[in-house]
Amino acid sequence: MTDATQRQTMIADTLVEAFEDLMQADPEAFRTKFRKMAADPFAFYRGSACLFYADMKDFTDPWADDRTSRVWIHGDLHAENFGTYMGSNGLLTFDVNDFDEAYLGHFSWDLRRFVTSLAVLCWRKAFPESAIRELARTYLDSYLTQVDHYAKGQDDFALHLDNTEGPILGRLQTARSKRRSELLDSITLVDDYERQFRHDGQTRQLGDVERAEVQRAFTDYLTTIPESTKSVREEFFTIKDVVGRKGFGIGSAGLPAYTILIEGFDQAQENDILLSMKQGSVAAPSRVLTDQTLRGYFDHDGHRTVLSQRALQADTDRFLGHTIVNGIGFVVSELSPYTVDLSWENLTEPDEIDGVLADLGRATAKIHCASDQDSDQSLVPFQTEDAIIAVIGDRREEFISEITDFAIDYSDRVRRDRALFIEAFRENKIPGVPST
Repeated sequence: MTDATQRQTMIADTLVEAFEDLMQADPEAFRTKFRKMAADPFAFYRGSACLFYADMKDFTDPWADDRTSRVWIHGDLHAENFGTYMGSNGLLTFDVNDFDEAYLGHFSWDLRRFVTSLAVLCWRKAFPESAIRELARTYLDSYLTQVDHYAKGQDDFALHLDNTEGPILGRLQTARSKRRSELLDSITLVDDYERQFRHDGQTRQLGDVERAEVQRAFTDYLTTIPESTKSVREEFFTIKDVVGRKGFGIGSAGLPAYTILIEGFDQAQENDILLSMKQGSVAAPSRVLTDQTLRGYFDHDGHRTVLSQRALQADTDRFLGHTIVNGIGFVVSELSPYTVDLSWENLTEPDEIDGVLADLGRATAKIHCASDQDSDQSLVPFQTEDAIIAVIGDRREEFISEITDFAIDYSDRVRRDRALFIEAFRENKIPGVPST
């Protein structure tokens, strides 16, 4: 076999190993996922975190020691996994989002995955390699500077309306202009004085048995949310309607999900709350790490996702919790009108992107350094910032160069892998997901 043939087989085998159960349950959803992944190199990279970690399994990481290889990481840190949310403190925050792949692993994995995504994104914008390297330096230098600040005892860092500018401030201002009633009216209607879901082909009505199971799971979910949320009046958590949905986006293809409408802050119709109840997925990094202590720490993948989000994100969604539906772990969170993702479409020049990357570097340092012994979980019993500084020492330039060189090389591999993936998909070489 040629190297390309072996790599193509490895790509197909890795995707099947990661998603076989979901592929069997919903091959049509995965056909849609694979068509979206085929669209461009960045889409392929977004949808193939499992492949990235399969490669990391045999990669010798010069920045990993006993501590820095056991840091709570985002797991799928790429350029489009940043956006706004409304924190439990009532402040709009710009931060990392989407914690489906969060786990413990090498801190450099997050940086490698992000800078590779940056290189792929900038290739799509036809930036020269020299410009990509300078942008990677901005991100990594900002990350290291923020780690230094944490080591010196700086208070927790967060990006808000009062300390941002440019595109990130624009995203926060867009989120601020959103209205809960607009989201409600887009997917629900008021009939006979009661709000209920629209049935427009995007939802699935539940039978009595399934609805009763979701109701039971919802009751269990209420035991996992913060006491401050539960302290609202009793009627707050009355279910008004519930529908079934399929998973959202490239990364959630085939995952069963429900959308739940609850009473809300008062009896006014415009204050009703929408909750998403989505099946948790197996974290991609966990497929290459065999630490049984980690596996035993989590009850299920919904539980893991919630614990990791609370560790990594400041003042997280007050409705975030977990439950079990038919023996499988689910994540519950608010379907919020204040969620606005970072858009790269109109950022067309390196100098427009440079300032954004400085903030993203700081935000990345925050998720690593805030999720250690200072957080509520006990998996990282040391100060992450001290561990990172110790392993890098006076090799800061070497660190930036090594991560950047890796990302440039791996972005080339992503483009080649995409071509191999497309050929495999078209020729039905990925078992369980026919191309037509």
